[in-house]
Amino acid sequence: MYVIVDIETTGGSPWKERITEIAIYIYDGKKIIDEFCSLVNPERNIPHFVTNLTGITNEMVEESPRFYEIAKDIVGITDGKTLVAHNAKFDYSFIRQEFKNLGYSYKRKLLDTVSLSRKLFPGHSSYSLGNLCKEPGIEINDRHRASGDAMATVKLFELLLEADEESYMPCIIRNSKISKLNPSLDSKKLDDIPEEPGVYYFYNTDKQLIYIGKSKNIHQRVMSHLSNNTSKRAMKMRDEIVDIDYELTGNELIALLKESEEIKQNKPVYNRAQRRNGYTWGVFSSRNDKGYIVFEIKNIRGRNIHPLSVFTSRGSARSSIRSLVDKYELCQQLCGLYKSDNGCFQRQVGICRLWRF
Repeated sequence: MYVIVDIETTGGSPWKERITEIAIYIYDGKKIIDEFCSLVNPERNIPHFVTNLTGITNEMVEESPRFYEIAKDIVGITDGKTLVAHNAKFDYSFIRQEFKNLGYSYKRKLLDTVSLSRKLFPGHSSYSLGNLCKEPGIEINDRHRASGDAMATVKLFELLLEADEESYMPCIIRNSKISKLNPSLDSKKLDDIPEEPGVYYFYNTDKQLIYIGKSKNIHQRVMSHLSNNTSKRAMKMRDEIVDIDYELTGNELIALLKESEEIKQNKPVYNRAQRRNGYTWGVFSSRNDKGYIVFEIKNIRGRNIHPLSVFTSRGSARSSIRSLVDKYELCQQLCGLYKSDNGCFQRQVGICRLWRF
């Protein structure tokens, strides 16, 4: 049983923006048997460019239910079903974030009609919904509205089901790459890993810690390891994993520092291998004479030193630090991005947090 879904939103980021409309069609593989469609009050302003695209105005959603008022209906109508959408990760990430805002973990099996179309209908220059619907003559009523796009996805999905002679569908739903895991790994544990910043740990059959990693979304990063077929080393490590543990850190910066400290203490075999294979630049931390933590980028080739994190180039190391500086409003000078006796540019223009007080 499938639930074919489309949403409209106030913007592109599920962490910053909100849902303005949702359409759900219950599809049994042959026909639609139920539906749920509603405008949603996003509890924030709808930008003008979004209104131009979707036609949804602030006035239209003013009296509409807020997401928490329809959340129970969405849980009930999608329970035990595979969620189908075009570019499914977009819709799914917004829906999950709306539920996360309510303190609820929403998880469903996922099927993306873009991925399936690439397998079954190869050769298209674009796999947008509009382009895929042109050739078979699928009419999209109310383009860029949830109900219109969801109904078009239903019709596209019907064509995909007819063309799926080699049964790609179950493989995509369960992720055929994930099915190659070590049989001793309890796959149910994967569903419990949260999509939050933290540090994760991989163990082998001897209960030895073989790898430590960090991410702002540890669930996504762990799953990427488990479906990684890009190198012999990656596949070898994946085959050895029989247990996974994690610790949430609250933000990416703390995860970076904790990962570094844990690697120094435990020296997992695959972290050591990682540092030997092309990672020649590292980020190091220390305290200056005023007690501030400072960061520095150094070449680590052939040196027995332990950086916070490793990179393949100096540029990628600087880029990583710069993103953390921007995100957490850190001092450019203390982070090694700006060298001057008079403070960084942000201090000179009065926006550096370090020098505001």
